[in-house]
Amino acid sequence: MKRRLIALLMTLTLSWTMVACGSSNQTSYSNQNRPVSQNRPVSAPNQVSEGSYPVQQAEYNDGDGTYTIMLLNTPPGKPPTYRTAKLQMARLTEEQIANGEKTTLEVKGDEAVMYLTEDFKIEYVHSVTETQTNPQTGQPETVIVRRESNFWSPFAGALAGQAIGSMLFSPRYYVPPMYQSGGIMTGYGGYGNTYTQAAQQYQRKYNEPPAAVKNRQKLRTSGNLRKSPSSTTSNRTTSPK
Repeated sequence: MKRRLIALLMTLTLSWTMVACGSSNQTSYSNQNRPVSQNRPVSAPNQVSEGSYPVQQAEYNDGDGTYTIMLLNTPPGKPPTYRTAKLQMARLTEEQIANGEKTTLEVKGDEAVMYLTEDFKIEYVHSVTETQTNPQTGQPETVIVRRESNFWSPFAGALAGQAIGSMLFSPRYYVPPMYQSGGIMTGYGGYGNTYTQAAQQYQRKYNEPPAAVKNRQKLRTSGNLRKSPSSTTSNRTTSPK
């Protein structure tokens, strides 16, 4: 009788141990195979994190209206280049300049504002285009026959003294003046709270759209904007900031 009772107790103990181990293993397996959340922030390519960065140099290309800005002190893993066609600009105040502030780019979300010293120069790359017949299709298309380069200083010289109130010190969209070779280009062709307003002011002044707007229109009309096989690029000169 005692032997049967002992055997029964051992059987019950063994069964309980196996159930407990199985439950533990199942819980462990469930935790290991739990899916990991895929909601990760996606960074825009070729852009930097939000913040303010000293500007080393800046370039404007009227082929597509894009600014390319070389930055300093960008975070590790972030490129030093910021490209945008939606750049606002403002002049640094005399107090800010006296305190040693230099030209900076302030990035917030998908908006960027460049605060410039009075003498800061932007390299202006001008695309000279022609309408040519494509020998393969027989259709007219716009081609870039050459590129020229100059420098543009939006807030240079006595321009600040002609400003009404604090206009130049508040961020706005600016369109460069009509391109000219030789001599630094100063001032602006138009400005506004939107790029459209700036372009419209330019058109009233020169009786034609800005170069970037014309090139975008030609691109849509011809369906192609490409380099001519014989296109050349003029030599660029450097200028102190």
